[in-house]
Amino acid sequence: MKILLISIICISGLTTFAQLEPVKTGAYHWADSPAKVVEDRESRTFLEGTSHHLDYIKIHATTQYPGAKPRPAHANKDAEELIIVKEGTMKVTIEGKSAILGAEGIALIMPQQMQSVENIGNSKLTYYAMQYKSNNPVNIARGIAGGGSIMLNADSLVFKPSEKGGGRPYFDRPTAMCERMEMHVTQLKKKGPSHNPHSHIEPEIILVISGETEMTIDGKEYKAGVGDFYFVNSELFHGLRNASDSSCSYFAFKWN
Repeated sequence: MKILLISIICISGLTTFAQLEPVKTGAYHWADSPAKVVEDRESRTFLEGTSHHLDYIKIHATTQYPGAKPRPAHANKDAEELIIVKEGTMKVTIEGKSAILGAEGIALIMPQQMQSVENIGNSKLTYYAMQYKSNNPVNIARGIAGGGSIMLNADSLVFKPSEKGGGRPYFDRPTAMCERMEMHVTQLKKKGPSHNPHSHIEPEIILVISGETEMTIDGKEYKAGVGDFYFVNSELFHGLRNASDSSCSYFAFKWN
């Protein structure tokens, strides 16, 4: 009976995993994701499913209130995690090493490494978390060779000005889950396109930091403001524009 019960649980888990649908291309809006409040924090789930190269991807946001008790340190056995600070002051600890991150700070956390996140400021701490599993076996050695887990603040990186505004590269490297993952911030100082419409094999996420944006993806029009993001599936023709005369900025990250 015990063996049968374990088998049922395993089969049930596999069935649930198999029922995940590919993530839909489009705009995901902060206002459309209601907050679930539990004690000293709230959470929002934006998407969960599969995508090119990934058997699993989930993006959610957590807000820790001032004085929130940090959750016990934990490790993701077979998933990598990318954390992006939206607002507030975060203390993030990975394998005993800590960093203080502000808005636009990020942490890329390898599988099997202990991690914890704490609000150490006097205001709310809000951050996005993207958890993902490759459809290939986890490659810890590749992740270590690529730089291991990292914690970066925006002001530690060089802003490179351009005619349209400028950008700040965060990383371009292999990880434990991806042969290549690239992340940067782009700023557009006036209304108009970021660059010519294009396509690529990698899925891409555009997370809006400031201003108002518009995006054409596979012939359809979308809009996104602060806190919203676009998800662009593999090989879809797409192009992003600043929608106003004020400046806008956004994270862009893609993987393969």
